[in-house]
Amino acid sequence: MPHSHAVILLILIILSAIIGVLFGWFFGDLSLQIGWLGDLFLNALKMIIIPLIVASVISGIGALGDVRKLGRLGGSTLLYYGFTTAVAVFIGLVVVNIIQPGAGIELGEATVPERILEKQGTGASDIIMSLISPNLFASATEMQLLPIIVFAILFAMALTTIGERSKPVFAVFDGINEAMMKLVIWIMYFAPIGIFALIAARIGLAGGGEELFKEIEAVGWHVVTVLTGLFIHFCFLFLLLQLVAGKGLAYLFGMSRALFTGFGTASSTATLPLTMENARENNVSDKAIKFVLPLGSTVNMDGTALYEAAAVLFIAQAYGIDLTMTQQIIVFITATLAAIGAAGIPEAGLVTMVIVLSAVGLPLDGIALLLAVDWFLDRFRTVVNIWGDSVGAKVIDTLVIKKAL
Repeated sequence: MPHSHAVILLILIILSAIIGVLFGWFFGDLSLQIGWLGDLFLNALKMIIIPLIVASVISGIGALGDVRKLGRLGGSTLLYYGFTTAVAVFIGLVVVNIIQPGAGIELGEATVPERILEKQGTGASDIIMSLISPNLFASATEMQLLPIIVFAILFAMALTTIGERSKPVFAVFDGINEAMMKLVIWIMYFAPIGIFALIAARIGLAGGGEELFKEIEAVGWHVVTVLTGLFIHFCFLFLLLQLVAGKGLAYLFGMSRALFTGFGTASSTATLPLTMENARENNVSDKAIKFVLPLGSTVNMDGTALYEAAAVLFIAQAYGIDLTMTQQIIVFITATLAAIGAAGIPEAGLVTMVIVLSAVGLPLDGIALLLAVDWFLDRFRTVVNIWGDSVGAKVIDTLVIKKAL
């Protein structure tokens, strides 16, 4: 996309997000009638995710050439994602211990939806099992990306072992990847309308501005705590980027379209096509874009991990349960691992919350305290998730690909 078009589109996306908030705030009922425009935009993005991920991962591994290089790239990527996720959880625990948002909260009579209670039996074995799918088409239908990425990696590794016969196959996936990126550019011209409709309709669904304000006010300190933690982690990632690669502000500006789109869609997966396009425009190498970003969209959930840790301690405080240091360490470990490993399971955020609560013996009913504002906070943690993936691609590109591969 030409630079001038990208700047104009960014301005339009920012304005559409602001106007969407105002429209949903004051015209809640009317905003519900335009929600289909947002769904259309979201569906267009989701439509290209599966072919884009399969083609980009296979094409990226083909560009590496040597499977041993994949080992270094994959190991470095997972190590980086594990480190930043752990930092996010640590920040969440520190902030919630300082602010104490759950102290004095009145427990209402809200009930936990059945879809959450159904996740109570989820354990480590389920997460590991989710890596391999017996039916890739079913996984694609349910947007379970992790088993699809695992298959794409294994398939590409197998291709690298068959010599010259692999070249036409890799060439096909290279072509598919380029075609998918062209589709991303076309879809993004619809982004301002789609983001406006998504945000306005979601606020309208909450009942408009006054009802939204009441929901936020009811658990206001929880909202403040989570947003504070997310902002601190966002700044940490920015400083890490500046330290490793430099030009942090330029990169942040370059990724802004993906970040604002993530705020509108509340889905780092749906935003992945645009994240990849923005990274390419910001001179991140294709090897990092095609491997690091798809993997990050499924296993790197910094914002979600921070939110889960803060939410669990908020629930404990609301019930007057004082978690010991040992229990908080368990929360730290469980939230970190669950955020990395639960991506292949539908409603991963809910699964993560259930796993962490169960690990320290807290009642699942506490989740009901958070449901009213979860959709609101979800947008902010999605932005942090996307920023974490974007910074990861640049850092790995700088430290691993350009220096070692």
